[in-house]
Amino acid sequence: MNQDEKRIYLIRELLAENPELRNVEIPEDRTEQWYLLRSLFNIRMPGPISEEILKIQDEFLQEEIRKKGITDISEIPEIEPELCLWQGDITTLRCDAIVNAANSGMTGCYQPCHNCIDNCIHTYAGIQLRNTCAAIMEAQGYEEPTGQAKVTDAFNLPARYVLHTVGPIVQGQLTGLHEEQLASCYRSCLEQAELFDCSSLAFCCISTGVFGFPNQRAAEIAVKTVQAYKAETKNHIKVVFNVFKDIDYGIYRDLLG
Repeated sequence: MNQDEKRIYLIRELLAENPELRNVEIPEDRTEQWYLLRSLFNIRMPGPISEEILKIQDEFLQEEIRKKGITDISEIPEIEPELCLWQGDITTLRCDAIVNAANSGMTGCYQPCHNCIDNCIHTYAGIQLRNTCAAIMEAQGYEEPTGQAKVTDAFNLPARYVLHTVGPIVQGQLTGLHEEQLASCYRSCLEQAELFDCSSLAFCCISTGVFGFPNQRAAEIAVKTVQAYKAETKNHIKVVFNVFKDIDYGIYRDLLG
């Protein structure tokens, strides 16, 4: 199968899983087909799936990521010793671990084609990631607390691991508790990265999207927490502050000198 055939195959299989969707017509346009497929990935509840479907899905997603262009962390220059700034799509970054700004349910974003990092990471990692996260949460028995971190394989992403952390939600005035919780997210991810022998780690801008944390203060906490952790532990992990928006790039550039 070529990439077009794999996309249509996956759409048909995922539509067939849900009786309510079996009459949905597959559009002829490739872009519209991708939106439909991504939506089907996004809304699919955790559950068993055949190895054949996963095999085709893996081939398809890996090729889609390859076409977007993969950046190896070794190509990103350091601004400070072992600290880097990179503006781009975190799902295309080859490193030991990337950080996902998760929600307390920890199984990804279910809103079709939503542009949050949680949705993007789950989409390109594949169905296996949601199933793995669901198993972790079922065993845990309660929602993920703010400021901690869980580690999973990255599946189809170029990274080895995904570190899932739930940042604070800011509704109204920013408080000291919000700041402590955000710092805890960064420390927890660094601690988990050490436990899994990661030599490189890419942080997204935790909590600055729909969770409402002010960008400037979030970046200040991120940089300060990482610098302090590395100074205290003498850890030599290479850390990338990954940003997507120009505003965040400017903020981190100023903070890192």
